Amino acid sequence: MQLKMKGGFIDNLPKIYGLYTGGFLVFVLLMAVLEQFGVEADTIGILFVLFTVAIYAGIGWLSRTMQVDAYYVAGRQVPAVFNGMATAADWMSGASFVALAGGIYFGGHGYLALVVGWTGGYVLVASLMAPYLRKFGCYTVPDFIGARYGGNLARFCAVVVLAVASFTYVTAQINATGTIAARALQIPFEVGVWFGLLGILLCSMLGGMRAVTWTQVAQYIVLIIAYLVPVFWMSNVQDFGLIPQFAYGDAVVRIGELEQSLGVGAAAAENIPGVRVLTTLHNAPQDSALYSWRFITLVLCMMAGTASLPHILMRYFTTPSVQQATQSVAWSLFFIFLLYFTAPALATFTKLQLLDPNLASSIIGKSIFEVESLAWIQKWSNIGMLAIADGNGDGILQINEFFMRPDIVVLATPEIAGLPYVISGLVAAGGMAAAMSTADGLLLAIANALSHDLYYKIIDPKADTRHRLLVARILLLGIGAAGALVASLKLTGILGAVIWAFDFACSGLFFPIVLGIWWKRANRAGAIAGMVCGFIAGTLYLWWVAPQFAGNAPWFGIDHLRFGIIGMPVSLIATVAVSLMTKAPDAETQAMVDEIRVPRGATVVNSR
Repeated sequence: MQLKMKGGFIDNLPKIYGLYTGGFLVFVLLMAVLEQFGVEADTIGILFVLFTVAIYAGIGWLSRTMQVDAYYVAGRQVPAVFNGMATAADWMSGASFVALAGGIYFGGHGYLALVVGWTGGYVLVASLMAPYLRKFGCYTVPDFIGARYGGNLARFCAVVVLAVASFTYVTAQINATGTIAARALQIPFEVGVWFGLLGILLCSMLGGMRAVTWTQVAQYIVLIIAYLVPVFWMSNVQDFGLIPQFAYGDAVVRIGELEQSLGVGAAAAENIPGVRVLTTLHNAPQDSALYSWRFITLVLCMMAGTASLPHILMRYFTTPSVQQATQSVAWSLFFIFLLYFTAPALATFTKLQLLDPNLASSIIGKSIFEVESLAWIQKWSNIGMLAIADGNGDGILQINEFFMRPDIVVLATPEIAGLPYVISGLVAAGGMAAAMSTADGLLLAIANALSHDLYYKIIDPKADTRHRLLVARILLLGIGAAGALVASLKLTGILGAVIWAFDFACSGLFFPIVLGIWWKRANRAGAIAGMVCGFIAGTLYLWWVAPQFAGNAPWFGIDHLRFGIIGMPVSLIATVAVSLMTKAPDAETQAMVDEIRVPRGATVVNSR
């Protein structure tokens, strides 16, 4: 039976998702009971992953559609609160759920630049973009570029930047689903990425944005429960109080004392042979001007990248009105805050579990033979995510002899802390939900841009609805398969790939979008120059300049994680200079720009 997007369904959303939440909690309790009756841990993990993926696939099937509005923008019927939840799920990618706490675990507070930048980006979205893009009435970001500036070349340039940024991002999400599937199902990572892709496609292929929206709401409920439960549990077990977000400062102090007593500094646990992961974000003394500059530049790249990523901006095309688009940004920030406010506490408590000899879970300072016999060590080692090396030959595990990918810190936390395995299954389900929800949005952003802006607007403007949606679904399959193939190669860690995606997006799209809304004088030639010059400048810096430094401080501290700082100024200068040197937009276009900045009234452009 197909979900009805009008009347009863929309009116009863709180009741429907309330029942869904209750049902999910009953399932968790059932798994806890099965664990008490002796059901194996691996079986519980498999049931968690398969059950939740089946639920999402079922929502995707029920939301199938052959209507263009429903497929591209969910019929523009998503209420602000639920759009906020869907946006938060879209945002809570494998990087946020799976990898962010791992980065903080290994790199300390410098990684909070990501939290500040990603959260601050929503201020830019709310103040500069979301209401006005919704007022414009477009289906995709290239749709706005094409209609605002005119001509197919501007639209095509936007499609290229969108595709590169989104594809880089989606490979990271498929990487995350592969990591989770590999551990939960005890299968090779290279097989796990294809299992994850199957779940992603089942959610999005038949219903497009409508299916993705309602699965993302369901996925947010799962992921936020899964993220919060272990943190609250560890905080109380370690006697840090009921509210861990305000209490983990004492745990940070304790970790510092333990590291000093053990005679070690930061964990050198990122260097697993054969696995490339993210290097340090801030390779400079913490009290230096260079450190502060690198923190600020990363924040700026992440903020502008957030405001440029098409799969996020697309979410605000789905609301019934401009006002609800603005409200949904506020709700997005609230739902995102719940996780980001908790990530540092999770990283801190997990590290303490491994270091503190007063806790049964500690491994540092113990016999390597004893540590290697632990079940969680063996299982994560079996899939290549963890390793131990007795560097000094004393048979005792030092902190810098314990090698772990940052991507697994959150997933392994329940096992490290000795929590019931049902919590590990819950976290795996939450991580899968986070990665799938973002991958759904990203694949849809790429496929929609290619099918709507390239195929329909440029190649075949006479294509009927059936052919347009068929092309979109074929592209979804092809792009997803390519993403799984790249992810299986383990070219970089989850967090590194995500940061690159933000840099690509802000290098090519940020200023053409912002100036398209706020500067009437910006014209087609300027926008094309801004997209092309900014994107090429940032990309050349990433692939040619940054690697030349081989770990040394690059120009002004701008390394391969901050190449957006190169691309954005080039894009801004090119857009402004070329616009001023060429003919101004016609009066009709300038009047249209004036109109979209009025936060009320009818849609300016109706994409069909």
